[in-house]
Amino acid sequence: MTRNTFLILSFLLLAGLVALSLKWSWMWWSLALVGPVLAAGFYDLIQTKHAIRRNFPLMGRGRYWMEWLRPKLYQYFVESDIDGRPVSRIRRSVAYQRAKNVRDTVPFGTELDVYEVGYEWINHSIGAQDPHVLDHDPRIAVGAVENPARYDCSLLNVSAMSFGSLSKAAIEALNGGAAQGGFAHNTGEGGISSYHSDPGGDLIYQIGTGYFGSRSADGGFSDEEFSKRAAMPQVKMIEVKLSQGAKPGHGGILPGKKNTPEIAGIRGVKPGVDVLSP
Repeated sequence: MTRNTFLILSFLLLAGLVALSLKWSWMWWSLALVGPVLAAGFYDLIQTKHAIRRNFPLMGRGRYWMEWLRPKLYQYFVESDIDGRPVSRIRRSVAYQRAKNVRDTVPFGTELDVYEVGYEWINHSIGAQDPHVLDHDPRIAVGAVENPARYDCSLLNVSAMSFGSLSKAAIEALNGGAAQGGFAHNTGEGGISSYHSDPGGDLIYQIGTGYFGSRSADGGFSDEEFSKRAAMPQVKMIEVKLSQGAKPGHGGILPGKKNTPEIAGIRGVKPGVDVLSP
């Protein structure tokens, strides 16, 4: 809307409102609404600071409103959590959460494009090439030299997965594979079941935050129960799990419907109730 167009429309609108107000007295309120808008437009005509507003009264103000609104729209509706510069929103959120002393952990995973050119990480090779061909089974000794329980541990072992999270068939298969391959099987924090011990594979007994398998009736740590399991011939090492790395916040949860009498007996808890690994 140019200057001349604004003047013509303003005159017609004002004349029409005055005519209506003279005929119907209740129409005077319309002048109170339209008057400030027309006043802003006439001010734009005479001001000399902004050429856009001077040439396009009222309509020219939209340019400055959009300029003011653009960063807010971009930040909240266009920009992703990882695009911000110099600090992305996900990093800024962590700083805010730590400053406010609230939970600053996030679920395992990432929004970053790990295949982007320039992104760097260290990755294991499933087909490593070594110029020196090994003529022996590589192992590392764990424990003091004078310790009769010193254990020669394989470099590759079965990581921690509990019975209850995995079925008995899966646990038996993993432990049987450990027995055949000469490596260790980590029990996970769900305790030692017969499916861990019967196939004969070496065990790493993991004790987590719930003390499953070494737990007293009131939920505390039981020296007696721990001693029983630590003395088992298959148990070669003890792993103490200090926190829930992949399950921050509430930790691991075993729903009551999955807490069967068999699983409850292995873990030392009441069957049929929800069990938390804090």
